[in-house]
Amino acid sequence: MLLFSGEMRRQLFSVAGRAGTETVVHQEVNIASRGLRGLLGEELWRSLIDSGLERRHKAGDVLLRQGAPGDHLLVLKHGRVKILASEPDGAELLLSLRSSGDLVGEMSPRDDRRRTATVQALDRCSTSLLTRVAFEEFLERHGVHSAFSDYLVAKLSETVPYQLQQAHFAARQRVARLIYEVLMLADPDDSDRARVPFSQDALAKALGLSRSTVADQIATLRAAGALGSGPRIVVRDERVLSVEARLIAR
Repeated sequence: MLLFSGEMRRQLFSVAGRAGTETVVHQEVNIASRGLRGLLGEELWRSLIDSGLERRHKAGDVLLRQGAPGDHLLVLKHGRVKILASEPDGAELLLSLRSSGDLVGEMSPRDDRRRTATVQALDRCSTSLLTRVAFEEFLERHGVHSAFSDYLVAKLSETVPYQLQQAHFAARQRVARLIYEVLMLADPDDSDRARVPFSQDALAKALGLSRSTVADQIATLRAAGALGSGPRIVVRDERVLSVEARLIAR
């Protein structure tokens, strides 16, 4: 199972079966169709953004922290974030990735509870902060409670750690799929969208693989022409990466 968020997951992939027997068709996805933005439409999405306070975040910034009061949510205008859950032993598990068109922190404001995950910026992000009261007023004023409910249902799969969702794929496919997802979540007008904001260590932790295994798979993907050379992970050929991830046929 892939971890593309909500509507994006359904539009990007059509999956039958599992590794070795699956047929997957890749489709181009416009950024406007992603997440809650796609469910609301452009006019209401802009109205939602205008209902909050603008915030800007640098790569690596923590937008929301696990355990903190959940009295507000963030509307993602630009950029990508990762959702992390901390284990009692201190380990961090990657739950999902989100990008422009999504919400983060939307669960806690509904239930007035503390946050169950940390949200960290993968690159420069801009958000709009809405209090729980302001968000509820928006839903009521525009009659879009059902759209928000559909969005929440689409997000329920994100309670399962990424490494478990990818466990039935071979190591190369798992590495290629995560890199591909990060690429697809980048804003189309981002001049640096081919650069993957994950280190090899971060990929290893996210996928439950050893650092040496990830290094071997990165080398293989570079040799295949999917990734470029150099110290950073940069996508060189999107189609080749799709093939290596077994998202499209050779």
